[in-house]
Amino acid sequence: MPPRNALDALTMRPTRFLVSSWPWRSLAYLTGGALIGFATVFVVLGLLGAGLVLTVVVIGVAGYLATLLSGVAVGRLERWRMRIVDRDALPDPHRRPPRPGLRAWLLCRLREQATWRELGYTMVSALVLCWMDAAVVFATLYVPGALLFAPVYIHDQPLSRTVPLMLFAPLAFVIAAYPVTAWAGARAAMARAILAPRSHDTNAELVELTRSRARLVDAFEVERRRIERDLHDGAQQRLVALSMQLGLARLEVAPGSPAESSLTAAQDLAKQALAELRELIRGVHPKVLTDRGLVAAVGEAAGHAPVPVDLDLRLTGRLPEAVEVAAYFVVVEALANVAKHSRATRALVTAGLDDGRLRLDVRDDGRGGADPERGTGLVGLADRVAAVGGSVAMSSPPGGPTLVHVEIPCES
Repeated sequence: MPPRNALDALTMRPTRFLVSSWPWRSLAYLTGGALIGFATVFVVLGLLGAGLVLTVVVIGVAGYLATLLSGVAVGRLERWRMRIVDRDALPDPHRRPPRPGLRAWLLCRLREQATWRELGYTMVSALVLCWMDAAVVFATLYVPGALLFAPVYIHDQPLSRTVPLMLFAPLAFVIAAYPVTAWAGARAAMARAILAPRSHDTNAELVELTRSRARLVDAFEVERRRIERDLHDGAQQRLVALSMQLGLARLEVAPGSPAESSLTAAQDLAKQALAELRELIRGVHPKVLTDRGLVAAVGEAAGHAPVPVDLDLRLTGRLPEAVEVAAYFVVVEALANVAKHSRATRALVTAGLDDGRLRLDVRDDGRGGADPERGTGLVGLADRVAAVGGSVAMSSPPGGPTLVHVEIPCES
């Protein structure tokens, strides 16, 4: 699987890494960070100055509000800019204002925690990070450039000393590629940690689907297991017996007789019904989930999906049964939506434990625009996940990509 961010790129073989685009992308990301940080300093100082001067005529309050909300613009720009060194898009954490109009928008933004996180990131970026970006970019370009042009600007030394310095310039560029990429990856990881949506952030693009239905889901779980048991032990066994009886009956009739063709057709129908029933039982509760756990069950679901699915499941051992069931059906429903609605060419399922929580992502490269209120099945899944104390969020802007993110408290 190709690296998804700059830090992953550092694990590539040196020959592949040096000829890839990651060093140049990292350099471009850091250069942009330095320029945006310096521009932010001047803009914020200008807004504060305008607010101070115009306070006497009340309109200066707008300058202070613009300063507070400057982080919204910087955060949006940073989430877009992170795609240079991180292939995973960072969803917008802001929710849609309840009413149209500037006043409703201002009140909505000022009450959101995401706005204050973005303001904090803007201040840290302007006061610290942009200077570090500038220092890394300057060192990366200055040291190899100084070596490369040593014969041009060093006049008090003979060429026998300056030409060898010029020959070291390519090596300096090669060495510089690693710290540049490492800092760009760390810089993007810090930005993602601050700007990433939290479980309480929600909007039209990141929909938090959390409603407590614990008793209803528990009752459904009991009923689901009863249905699965009845189908497996009752109807399935009878269909197997019927198919065997039809096969035995075929042996009793004369070859080529009309009865043989009828029995053959009846046996084929019984086999088809048995296959459909087994598929139904798998949908109710797959046996592999009970026997082998979430990783094996998700792998089987990915194998049956009509769209190619990449898996990155960093899980060892078994999880609590309720957590495995909830996570499995999220994956199954999300992959079904990918096949039905997204027109995607590929999907990716990632899962891992972090700080005692199962974090599960299902993303695709489709057309986006999914809306849970139009019956995509995610509302019911949110109820199931909420019953085990988790949450489901979805980001699906028009044009894609679509991301379903699940977090479930889980004891390792």
